[in-house]
Amino acid sequence: MWCYRGGSISTEPRINDRIRVPEVRLVGPSGEQVGIVPLAKALELAQEYDLDLVEVAASARPPVCKLMDYGKFKYESAMKAREARKNQAHTVIKEMKLRPKIDPHDYDTKKGHVVRFLKQGDKVKITIMFRGREQSRPELGYRLLQRLASDVEDLGFVESNPKQDGRNMIMVLGPHKKKTEAMAEAREAQAARKAEAKANPGRSQNAADGEIADGEIADGETTEAETAEVETAEAPAEASAEA
Repeated sequence: MWCYRGGSISTEPRINDRIRVPEVRLVGPSGEQVGIVPLAKALELAQEYDLDLVEVAASARPPVCKLMDYGKFKYESAMKAREARKNQAHTVIKEMKLRPKIDPHDYDTKKGHVVRFLKQGDKVKITIMFRGREQSRPELGYRLLQRLASDVEDLGFVESNPKQDGRNMIMVLGPHKKKTEAMAEAREAQAARKAEAKANPGRSQNAADGEIADGEIADGETTEAETAEVETAEAPAEASAEA
């Protein structure tokens, strides 16, 4: 009875003595077509050039092999893959929660977060949470969403119009700037800051640490905590309204 014992399947191409065919279609180190030659002749040429014989098209008949520095080829391929991953843009949807009767200061704070998200090239899901008698006045949430969309229209657009979802009203804002563009600008800004730091070595380390701390706080997603604070601040108003 046949049994598969597992183990990884190699995706590496066969090189040099691991190539087991009588003849190959040989490509020279500069990409020139040498033609179909016996395997022994191809290996001999590889030794003369101090290169490797690498099978680049195993399914061809005969297989296509190329003379190259395989170690250098693997290194360059790994660097290209790393750079591609570095520049890869992942679509992220941030969420910001608001109450219909939000305090002006809290509104400005949350709008600041939305602005930052849009500048980073991320989408933002805005959720208006209704409670108690607020559910009978959806126009309050709609007007608030329209106000927010108008305040950030230079950075984003309404991708999904406001719609009621149970006790919540939801709107999605999309950034005008693509994620890749935002990432490129962020890298340029970081390079500029490093260059400025080198040009001004006397800058206080404490000031730099303070900027980093502020950035970390600003970058943190604190929508739940902020929502709790807003709800606490508005609780007396709701209680009096319901009474």
